[in-house]
Parts: sequence; C-alpha cells; structure tokens
Amino acid sequence: MNTVPSKSFVTLGEAMAMMVANQIGPLAKVETFNRHLAGAELNVAIGMARLGFDSRYVTKVGRDCWGEFITQALADEGVNTGWISTSDDHSTGMVFKSLQNDGSDPAVEYFRRRSAASTLSADDFQPDLIGENSHLHLTGVAAAVSPSLLALSRYALQQAKTAGASTSFDTNLRPTLWPDEQTMRDTINELACGCDVVLPGINEGKILTGSEDPEKIADFYLARGVQLVVVKLGSDGAYFKHAGGESGTVQGIMVEKVVDTVGAGDSFAVGVVSALLDGRTLEQAVQRGNWFGALAVQVRGDSEGLPSRTQLNQFEPRA
Repeated sequence: MNTVPSKSFVTLGEAMAMMVANQIGPLAKVETFNRHLAGAELNVAIGMARLGFDSRYVTKVGRDCWGEFITQALADEGVNTGWISTSDDHSTGMVFKSLQNDGSDPAVEYFRRRSAASTLSADDFQPDLIGENSHLHLTGVAAAVSPSLLALSRYALQQAKTAGASTSFDTNLRPTLWPDEQTMRDTINELACGCDVVLPGINEGKILTGSEDPEKIADFYLARGVQLVVVKLGSDGAYFKHAGGESGTVQGIMVEKVVDTVGAGDSFAVGVVSALLDGRTLEQAVQRGNWFGALAVQVRGDSEGLPSRTQLNQFEPRA
C-alpha cells in the first residue's frame, strides 16, 4: 500500500562528519577511513526523508569541507536543508569510529567541543518551521551538547505545543556530556514529560526512573502526561504502554550477524514515529521500530540500513 505522508517532520541537533576505520584495531593505528554522516537526530531526519516525509533538520555546520559534505549529503538524501545554517567562527564536529567484526560496540572518539552546532540557539528556530500539521522529534543528545542547544530544544517544544504539533522524545543518554547524573536525569525527564511519545532504552529507563521494569518505566512517564511510552529491550524487542491502557511486548527480530550497533536506536525511532504518523496501530508501530533497528545493525554506518518507502511497502512485516 502506497502512503503519502501528510505531516512535515522536524528535528534538531548536531550534524557531524564521521570517519569509519577500514581496518580492525585501535583507532591510533588505523591508516584509512571511509567518510559517513553522524548525529542521532541527523539519522532520524534521513530515515524520515527516505520514507517520503518533508523532513526538516535544524543544525549548523562550519564553513569548511565537512560542512559542505554534510549539507550536500543531506540534500541528496531528500532532507530539507533550508534550516541548516553556517558558522564562520566554529568548525563542523567530527567523530571517528573503529571497525569491529565480532558484533561488539565499536570504539568512538568525538571532536565536537565548540563545534558550529553547539552554538545553535532559539534564534535558529524560524516561525514557519513548525505548524499544526507537523511532528517534532527531540533527543537527549541535542539537550546535552550545549546550554544554547538545550534552550533551543525547550523553545522548539514550546512552539510545537503552541502550534498543536505532535511530539516525540528519544532519551538517548550521553552521560559524558552532562556535568552530573542528577542534572542529566532532571533535564531529560523535563523534556520527555513535555512530549506525546517517549522512547527510552531499558537501561536508560533505570537511570531516569529508578526502575528496570518496563511497565513501571512506562507508568512513570504516563503519570506525568505522556501519551505513549515504548521501552526498547534490545534483542528482546520492545514494550509499549499507552495512556488509554493498551500495552504489550513485541518480540525482537533475529539477525544472522550483527555488524554495527551504532544507530540502531535512531532507526527504531524512525520506525515507531513514521508508523504512528502513517496511522498504524501501536503494535504495528513497535513492530516497525524493531524491524528498522534490526536492519540498522546489519550494515556499517549509522543510517545506511534505513529503508525507502518502496522497500517498506514491499518488505514490512505485518503484525
């Protein structure tokens, strides 16, 4: 069944150029790399664009080769780049990722301090960016990058509420970017509880709510006004619970070989959010999230496994 998305999709955060090692071993000894894109929100923006959504991504890059690469690559993916700005004083962030062949998490090193994207602020959120027929997706990564980017996240959420737009939040914890765990917990929960849909991982949920029980994690956010919580359970799938009472666990999808785990959570978010905007049931939305996450871990790169709308229509598993 062909689906023409009716809502625009909006997200914001730090776009980075990513260099992925071509050989196994410590990054310091690697001689050659392949160039990719990186950024939690960037991955989601690409995924939504591939599904035909008007995907609007707010970020800032340096006036350098990496910024040019990112902007052109996003345009090639179909992402609306009209809200990408350029800094003359700050460079584009970068990340280096090791090559693994055993399914383990790769080593990742970031070079993002004082990056162009870290200077994003509420001034970069234009009035015509979001409306009633829009969906805003935020993550805990953008909130952690800098105080001004946190302020932008708060402002965007406020504007979405005022416009009557739907909202989602991927907790996506990055402890090393926060001054302390309490600040991280309070800030992430503040943003999460302002959104319609919250997508924590089971381990993140334990940090944020004090419980490692999926239903209790969901209840924590539902009691604070969230409409739907989907708790990622890794290879076991995901648990969901809606404010209306519907709940359940959707089993994960087995894969023959895990190639790269980075980006799986972002792909899961694309699956769930896109399915909800497509009008699918809650179970179908979580099932799509599981499928997208499974696709992500079978390829190298953070967004390379995300399917097109044509692939989705041909191969999507049915609940």
